[in-house]
Amino acid sequence: MDDLSIRSQHQTIRTYSSKSNMDSRSPFLPTLHLILVLVVVLPIFADASSRLYIVYMGEKKHDDPSVVTASHHDALTSVFGSKDEAMKSIVYSYKHGFSGFAAMLTESQAEELAKLPGVVSVKPNTYHKAHTTRSWDFLGLNYYEQSNLLKKANYGEDVIVGVIDSGIWPTSRSFDDNGYGPVPARWKGKCQTGAEFNTTSCNRKIIGARWYSGDIPDDFLKGEYMSPRDLSGHGTHTASTIVGGQVWNVSHRQSGLAAGMARGGAPRARLAVYKACWGDSNSTCGDASVLAAIDDAINDGVDVLSLSLGGYGEVAGTLHAVARGITVVFAGGNEGPVPQSVSNAVPWVITVAASTIDRSFPTVISLGNKEKLVGQSLNYNSTMNSSNFHMLVDGKRCDELSLASVNITGKIVLCSAPLEAANSSPNNAFIATLAAVVKRRAKGLIYAQYSANVLDGLEDFCHLYLPASCVLVDYEIASRIASYAKSTRKSVVKISRVVSVVGNGVLAPRIAMFSSRGPSNEFPAILKPDISAPGVSILAAVGDSYKFMSGTSMACPHVSAVAALLKSVHPDWSPAMIKSAIVTTGMYSCHTTSSVYMPYMASVTDRFGMPIQAEGAPRKIADPFDFGGGQIDPDKSIDPGLVYDIDPKEYTKFFNCTLTLGPKDDCESYVGQLYQLNLPSIVVPDLKDSVTVWRTVTNVGGEEGTYKASIEAPAGVRISVEPSIITFTKGGSRNATFKVTFTARQRVQSGYTFGSLTWLDGVTHSVRIPIVVRTIIQDFVSDTS
Repeated sequence: MDDLSIRSQHQTIRTYSSKSNMDSRSPFLPTLHLILVLVVVLPIFADASSRLYIVYMGEKKHDDPSVVTASHHDALTSVFGSKDEAMKSIVYSYKHGFSGFAAMLTESQAEELAKLPGVVSVKPNTYHKAHTTRSWDFLGLNYYEQSNLLKKANYGEDVIVGVIDSGIWPTSRSFDDNGYGPVPARWKGKCQTGAEFNTTSCNRKIIGARWYSGDIPDDFLKGEYMSPRDLSGHGTHTASTIVGGQVWNVSHRQSGLAAGMARGGAPRARLAVYKACWGDSNSTCGDASVLAAIDDAINDGVDVLSLSLGGYGEVAGTLHAVARGITVVFAGGNEGPVPQSVSNAVPWVITVAASTIDRSFPTVISLGNKEKLVGQSLNYNSTMNSSNFHMLVDGKRCDELSLASVNITGKIVLCSAPLEAANSSPNNAFIATLAAVVKRRAKGLIYAQYSANVLDGLEDFCHLYLPASCVLVDYEIASRIASYAKSTRKSVVKISRVVSVVGNGVLAPRIAMFSSRGPSNEFPAILKPDISAPGVSILAAVGDSYKFMSGTSMACPHVSAVAALLKSVHPDWSPAMIKSAIVTTGMYSCHTTSSVYMPYMASVTDRFGMPIQAEGAPRKIADPFDFGGGQIDPDKSIDPGLVYDIDPKEYTKFFNCTLTLGPKDDCESYVGQLYQLNLPSIVVPDLKDSVTVWRTVTNVGGEEGTYKASIEAPAGVRISVEPSIITFTKGGSRNATFKVTFTARQRVQSGYTFGSLTWLDGVTHSVRIPIVVRTIIQDFVSDTS
């Protein structure tokens, strides 16, 4: 029985009248007045105490999917005592890449299932949120200059990228299939139809599409397309960033802002769509649906899986995908800049941080005293392109207390984010402020906060409610505006139309303030994130138009595209090798032989040789907890010289010892030494006296070569590498093993310090891995700085 036949047992026909609420929504929403859709609902027999559980059973025991599904029915029947009720309870059967199922169970039934032989884990279903013209040029992948990687990869020709997200807008020009050959013969997927999505919605570019709604609450399905068609735009944006073809003369919301040619990083790759996220704004994605999508993607034949989602790295399905040669890329999360906020921290996936690109949107703020200051905005509204000044008032924090004593109606108001908002999402404080000023009918808003770079999310609110739009400034500029407003009884201000500035005048990259930071609170010995990539104001397809979006959701597809290109050039490389090539060639430059935490002198630097900065309160020099191996450098990744490969069996042991039910006899010593995994990084979170870590590198450069170790020791730590010189000869082994010994210089309970180990061949290869060490006296450690 396939997934569709299982799902059909729980379907009911539901009719939605859309005329009353669709017409006022964005132009890429449905225009039909009446939509007839199929909605998956919970089994009707389930009592109030039932909820959806995911039962994971590890590797499948049979190649025939029907036999695997039958075993799921048998397991449930043993608990329910009725095969009929067992059949009704199941929502998804995972039978291609691994074995497991999602079913409606009571707590006692879940406990009983967990005791059955062959059941690895039983977990309640949980829900998570879905986290251009310039970014690819900024990374050096210029379409017409034929960068080394693009040219050798033939622009990703026939690599298949699976995107698990909110679906796809099939008529976007980014997915035109003109000039494409037949669908690769190895493709085994399908084009699943539904509301406003038929078989012709797939083509030689979008070669497959599926949708999963079995675990999504009804509230998130209202007004949705019950099909692979994308309502929120999130999935279309990420997909076009990866594989979108060239589209000329596009700009943000067709405003002329950031005008140019839009394309993906692997523009000739094929796209497989898996819609598992639902809703018209912050898409909600259920574990059960995401796992079903991963299971299908493994069987369909994708080469790369891209998931711009938060909190999914522990799902076993990703491990099975990697074991079958599929590179899996995740967003790192948008909970920065606080430490220990990174998600998707398992070692077999690539976890991506977000950074800025060399583009900004300055807006001139003219004061009545003829002083001109500069903020950032997306104020392209032509109504503001006038010479009119408007009354200015200082609303201070713009809370109820501050605004009670001032009249802001029809005026432009200056507001400042509260200091306590410095280390939280800037959008939350902004929306609260916006609600207060809109309530009092202000004309416009000048808003001070620590980061003035994340504009696109704020713009959605500003253009809707404030005719004079919004401008973001830092606190210094806000102080000067407030000083002027205080100096005169009638202060006025004019906000000019925004301009777009690109190139060397913009300091970039910088790690975005919202980008989640390490260390991982689940696995302190695993460095996360792995790498950073552009994720701020990325222009890509949404509906039939193009718009900016920001987030690690936008950074993730940049790395997915590079992984696709590397897979095209090196089809025999494992996911670990692709990850290693990306991490060890991140943008950096060594300045000293030692590293201290403040500042991080083993600097990873931008294109000017300046240390890459991480936005926060305060802004600081970026370290591996901000960006892993550094800013992605696609062209260098094609020829890394050496790579750190891993047998998937090591990942399986990691999973069994850290993520499955109950302790295992052979896991105690293993869990305490997770830093022995052959990763392209080393984290020792508990150095007391001395620790020895082993690594093996594989030569993927020339047949012959000699590499010398260059060490940048973290502060307070002595490092030795044996051997310090490794040589590869023609006809000899491609692998070389070495040991790294860490010795604490003093016994102290400290924070983390940073360094690196680089293998240099003296010619073209510089193979660098970040090192993170924390010395401790007692095992209980709370300092994560």
